[in-house]
Amino acid sequence: MADVAVVGFAQAPNVRATHGTTNGVEMLVPIFREVLDSTRLRTEDIGFWCSGSSDYLAGRAFSFIAAVDAIGAFPPINESHVEMDAAWALYEAWVKIRTGEVDTALVYGFGKSSAGDLRRTLALQLDPYTAAPLWPDSVSIAGLQARLGLDAGEWTEQDMAEVAARSRAAAGPGAQISGQVAAADLLAEPYLADPLRKHDCAPITDGAAVVVLASADRARELHERPAWITGLEHRIESGSIGARDLLRSPSTTAAAEAAGAGDVEVAELHAPFTHQEIVLRRAIGLGEDVAINPSGGPLCGNPMFSAGLSRIGEAASRVMSGAARRVLAHATSGPALQQNLVCVMEGRS
Repeated sequence: MADVAVVGFAQAPNVRATHGTTNGVEMLVPIFREVLDSTRLRTEDIGFWCSGSSDYLAGRAFSFIAAVDAIGAFPPINESHVEMDAAWALYEAWVKIRTGEVDTALVYGFGKSSAGDLRRTLALQLDPYTAAPLWPDSVSIAGLQARLGLDAGEWTEQDMAEVAARSRAAAGPGAQISGQVAAADLLAEPYLADPLRKHDCAPITDGAAVVVLASADRARELHERPAWITGLEHRIESGSIGARDLLRSPSTTAAAEAAGAGDVEVAELHAPFTHQEIVLRRAIGLGEDVAINPSGGPLCGNPMFSAGLSRIGEAASRVMSGAARRVLAHATSGPALQQNLVCVMEGRS
């Protein structure tokens, strides 16, 4: 099967709210142009387009079809969609190239979380018989997970605050939240959903991201240092919150092992809550020498349905720039780290 590499990445600024439509067109048009220009590709050169979004978030049926307006009406395209984070759309595109059906693919994700009540909307992903009718919001569920860890001695509130402080210090100009802050100052803030404070939770964010993939035959034509995907796996756990150990993430461990996650220098982790980064670091087995979320990560901007794809793009950018040789990206979906994807990439001489 053909080797596949990331050759392009772009993302819209992470912001609290945009004034555009919920179909993402206004956010997608500029980043499509940016990534196509950087790879010297035209729309007709893309063999496969695949997107990730959610009709529940957009508040309309088949919202991804409206998003196709950002691509253009002509020429006709080969297109698909997943109703989850676009990291899983990248998986579909990766398979498409690996099997030889196409030699290039453009993957994109978008979400306008500001359009509704995100914490309530995410309750719809819970078990429809026992959990969803109670409408437990996403932050409260994460709070239960965090409390379990605190009571078990797995982490402390200081550990959680240090994750937030490090993320904000690392965040770049496109982040929604950034800046130097002391963990002690964060701990002085009031609780949002005990034991979570505001800094423990990813902010509500509007945003979009796009990644271009290419086969071995095309990759070096499009970028002088492609980020070669050496492993890409995803696993899923029970949708019932009470049926799994929330202090562990066996699906992440299994995906990381299958993807060959050893010996990485950088890891971009899709952890929407501070304590979940701790869970993921342990599940993957990341040492102190690994740089975690040098982009700032989702705690500094978490656009639904593109934040996971952005983790892949951010990690790949480290390889494409020459800043790192071997990197890891992680994406999650569902409540309390229910579904997890791990992508390992490297540079080759």
